[in-house]
Amino acid sequence: MRAIIASLMSFFVIFSGFSTYVSATEGANLAPNSFSAIIIERDTGTVLFEKESKKELPPASMTKIMTMLLIMEAIDTGKIKYDDMVRTSEKAASMGGSQVFLEPGEEMSVEDMLKAIAVASGNDASVAMAEHIAGSEEEFVRMMNEKAKELGLTNTHFLNTNGLPAKDHYTSAYDLAMMSKELLKYEEITRFTGIYEDYLRQNTEDEFWLVNTNKLVKFYPGVDGLKTGYTSEAKYGLTATAKKNGMRIIAVVMGAPSPKERNKQITEMLDYSFSQFMTHALYERDHVIAEVKVSKGSQSKVPVVTSESVSVLTKKGESIDDVEEKLTFTTDLQAPVKKGDVVGSLVIEKEGKVLVETTLVAGEDVESASWWRLFKRTLGKFSGM
Repeated sequence: MRAIIASLMSFFVIFSGFSTYVSATEGANLAPNSFSAIIIERDTGTVLFEKESKKELPPASMTKIMTMLLIMEAIDTGKIKYDDMVRTSEKAASMGGSQVFLEPGEEMSVEDMLKAIAVASGNDASVAMAEHIAGSEEEFVRMMNEKAKELGLTNTHFLNTNGLPAKDHYTSAYDLAMMSKELLKYEEITRFTGIYEDYLRQNTEDEFWLVNTNKLVKFYPGVDGLKTGYTSEAKYGLTATAKKNGMRIIAVVMGAPSPKERNKQITEMLDYSFSQFMTHALYERDHVIAEVKVSKGSQSKVPVVTSESVSVLTKKGESIDDVEEKLTFTTDLQAPVKKGDVVGSLVIEKEGKVLVETTLVAGEDVESASWWRLFKRTLGKFSGM
């Protein structure tokens, strides 16, 4: 299918010189006691600081960021629902490490399983959800690696869903930040990752107290996710996100020597980001940008919406102007069209420099039209002549 620039307009706000990439040297001496680190702004993906961010390292339980991403995608597409019941297999129940002690045959809702993964880092819940969505953990891992390729992540390879130690199971700080950026498109995920404490199996003899492994959820204002990780090989890692004054930051540390040092480094990274930068919001996710024609569909047009929130980033105190917005739509779009199908792109530029680029998607399903409907449509064209 061919794509053309279907619309070109100027979007005027108060904006001036800035960079879409800030050199790591501007970040002072952040994350000195870690293997690698990175800070990005979520909406634009702009790197605010990085240290060895492409280095391949064991992620431990930060693996579950990709696990949660595939779960949220399945919920968003209607493949699964929060109140679906998930049965625990013998394999899922046998997982060691962090767990919520699921029993073989035990059933728990998708919502509670997601809570177990996000808050308690449940290895058992991760495998149970993988099997529920894909039929087996092995197939789910294939989906994880396929998603990593789709996102352009070249320093990632998964062998399991939970991050238990395995040879050739690795990712990088940069790739974790990009996974988190994609996960945070589903804003409801922070309803789970932002919980500090809760319970599973409430009002039963097996009530289980959940306490978030990410202590910054309680102790740093604005933090509402995402995931910690620890193994003796990986050391202490944390992918954290916080939102203040409309700007969402993602900060990743891998290989810190202790939980205290890990939290200290993330805190300093967040402090730096919020003190130096600000965002200018343009569109929320699912904002209707336009309508495009659909041939042979049950309806002739489909709404085109933003696939994620869209913002422009500046240094604090800087202003913006003369930002140009370019919309590119797919031509020859034919039914059936599924909600979420990519049907165009949105590019924000200033003086020919790309500031933000994001996909535009179909806002609803368009089924193929019946033969009779197409016949009547064609007949109507002739009768109107």
